[in-house]
Amino acid sequence: MNQGVVLAKEGNHGKLTLPVPAPYKGEWHSIRFSEIPKNAEFGTISFYREHGHYYMAVPYKYETPPYIHKHTGKKTGIDVNVSHFNDAEGEHYFLHKGNNGAVNLGRVYENIKHQQQILARKLEENGQIAGKRSKSYQKARIKLQKLYERAHRMQDDAMHRYTTHLVREYDAICIEDLDVKGMLMSHVASKGVHRALFGRFRSYLEYKCKSAGVKLVIANRFYPSTQRCAACGNVKKDDEKITLSGNKKHCTKHNEYVCYNKKCPNYNKVVDRDMNAMMNLTF
Repeated sequence: MNQGVVLAKEGNHGKLTLPVPAPYKGEWHSIRFSEIPKNAEFGTISFYREHGHYYMAVPYKYETPPYIHKHTGKKTGIDVNVSHFNDAEGEHYFLHKGNNGAVNLGRVYENIKHQQQILARKLEENGQIAGKRSKSYQKARIKLQKLYERAHRMQDDAMHRYTTHLVREYDAICIEDLDVKGMLMSHVASKGVHRALFGRFRSYLEYKCKSAGVKLVIANRFYPSTQRCAACGNVKKDDEKITLSGNKKHCTKHNEYVCYNKKCPNYNKVVDRDMNAMMNLTF
């Protein structure tokens, strides 16, 4: 399908020109690129349709200089949560609230919820499911798909920015080996886990650390980073454990860690649970 395709360069304002087939007469209109094509060799051009629009993917073949990591002598552990990530610099709400110039997805999620309600109403006509072929239903469906695509791209961009920042700032990084599939089976936290992109975070971090020569440590899945005191090493057990609803015995919240070891320097002090877990992962 790419035979005879001409990639117009800067002289033609970055347009794609296709030759006119023999059976047809007249000229074809050029297709304008969103960016001026790179001055490099390109592979097979792929055309596809998505959300009612046609797109074209042009793979370029050129070599990029290898990334040279500058050693900083710093290390960190990362405690991942549904709403935020914790590292040595503090909390990062880059997936929902927005932090350090990152995006805010809260409004996009609200728009998705609203559009889902609109689509559900258009699906039903006179109490029966009969609206799938209507034009208004198809328009609402495409609009919802575009919102999902926007959220996906914003999340992906935020994840790339964060993982790149970690690789550039630290020589050694430690993360937990989370049971993502098991967490997705929970009806309570499945949506939050899906939006938090735990699996994508690990895959991005793994290949970037390998490329930059940064040491990545995967902590054991059963390592009690949340239940262990970072100051004295005491591990909470049985009714002392911190759950999603906190600790009923001592009436503490789910985000509070209190060590009751009298020899601990943090004895009876309220410490942020996520920061405590991050310090346990910092080796």
